[in-house]
Amino acid sequence: QVQLLESGGGLVQAGGSLRLSCAASGRTFSNYAMAWFRQAPGKEREFVAVVSRGGGNTAYADSVKGRFTISRDNAANTVYLQMNSLKPEDTAVYYCAARHITTSQAAANYDYWGPGTQVTVSS
Repeated sequence: QVQLLESGGGLVQAGGSLRLSCAASGRTFSNYAMAWFRQAPGKEREFVAVVSRGGGNTAYADSVKGRFTISRDNAANTVYLQMNSLKPEDTAVYYCAARHITTSQAAANYDYWGPGTQVTVSS
């Protein structure tokens, strides 16, 4: 089992920044690709960003490319999502997820999920 807990969400004005963190416990963190997904009210959960086990490979949804940065610290068992130039359409609950070994952009492929953290961007 891998337990995940997100933090860092909140209310921010458009154009502002937030940094989300996801702390992991349980199995060996470095064995897992880590991703961020988000879900807005009435919408499907969507992929935001993913980072490989060692942190060397990342991928982003087109909607956040150039504004968000995913990173991880395997010594601290933590993955981060730095969000800059936030827009009202970024408002959602943000979830971190863990997948054994390989990366994926499909939510169905992830084994473990955190409870989520709310991000609200006001216009």
